[in-house]
Amino acid sequence: MKFTVHSKDNNSKARAGEIVTDHGKIETPIFMPVGTVASVKGVHQTELKEEINPDIILGNTYHLYLRPKTNILEQAGGLHQFMNWDRNILTDSGGYQVYSLSQRRKINEEGVKFKSHIDGSMHLFTPEYVMDIQRSIGADIMMAFDECTPYPCDYNYAKQSMHMTHRWLQRCIDHLERSPAKYGYEQTLFPIVQGSIYKDLRKQSAEFIASVEAEGNAIGGLSVGEPAEEMYAMTEVVCDILPADKPRYLMGVGTPINILENIALGVDMFDCVMPTRNARNGMLFTAHGTINIKNKKWENDFSPIDEMGITFVDTHYSKAYLRHLFAANEMLGKQIASIHNLGFYLWLVREARKRIIDGSFTEWKNKMVKQMDNRL
Repeated sequence: MKFTVHSKDNNSKARAGEIVTDHGKIETPIFMPVGTVASVKGVHQTELKEEINPDIILGNTYHLYLRPKTNILEQAGGLHQFMNWDRNILTDSGGYQVYSLSQRRKINEEGVKFKSHIDGSMHLFTPEYVMDIQRSIGADIMMAFDECTPYPCDYNYAKQSMHMTHRWLQRCIDHLERSPAKYGYEQTLFPIVQGSIYKDLRKQSAEFIASVEAEGNAIGGLSVGEPAEEMYAMTEVVCDILPADKPRYLMGVGTPINILENIALGVDMFDCVMPTRNARNGMLFTAHGTINIKNKKWENDFSPIDEMGITFVDTHYSKAYLRHLFAANEMLGKQIASIHNLGFYLWLVREARKRIIDGSFTEWKNKMVKQMDNRL
């Protein structure tokens, strides 16, 4: 993997770059649509490529391990072949899903024992096994196995967890050296900075992660319920330490406003289920604020979802039509809303990239943050 910074903003820490892997280039800043179970929920691969057009999507190690299972993925030739996706894929470590199974798992130095949410069967994730699973999935970028601490989190627990995540990282690295990639292309490991909302822990973790000299680095354990100001404060501490010549990935973030503010702090990569999850509930993101398309006020509004005509949906469907589909419980409504929200997120990061390059990012970002905070 190769990363190049092409341009930097003069009034913030934002930068525009490019990641190149064996599956092609990724222009940064980038938002990665979440394809949890080998599918970006409600979106056909053709629509994903032609209307949303991301350079990279995300797959979920925990869910793919349980279903369809790694032996099926290996028989298919990896996740790219299985889901007919010829661009980049990043897989998470499973750490966040294990965190969310708080009533169904036990964590110790060896790894995490957990009960499947599907059939109740017991499983053990160790750093080594998670690397094997991600080798079988075949993602271009793999995440190290980590523990995602909750919010709020006791300082001592956050400290112990952080050190265990660091030890797990070394086990991941050692195991990958003994287990080559399976499908004839390179796979790159990103370690994950932890430390909850404690500045000294985040600083210590970022320094340790930077010392590993990986090809890219991630920031985990945020967007788990903490105030946005805490998220930004921790991101700033970490980005000031992580090497500037490597991509920085803020995991699980977030709202359009979160994304712009974190781009300004030096983050390059994002993912979140919010655009598709909110879309299925009728919540749409636009450049001028959010829309609850279920509201009666849109019943006879035949204007585009976003007046700026940003997405494919804006040029094909009206608010009134989309509201009708939701009122009729027609599945097409959720599909159209998902395509719109994903299209908007990709437009947002691409516009941010343009603004970084032409020098207008900070002024534009401040204007957009105010606009997008509105409820329409």
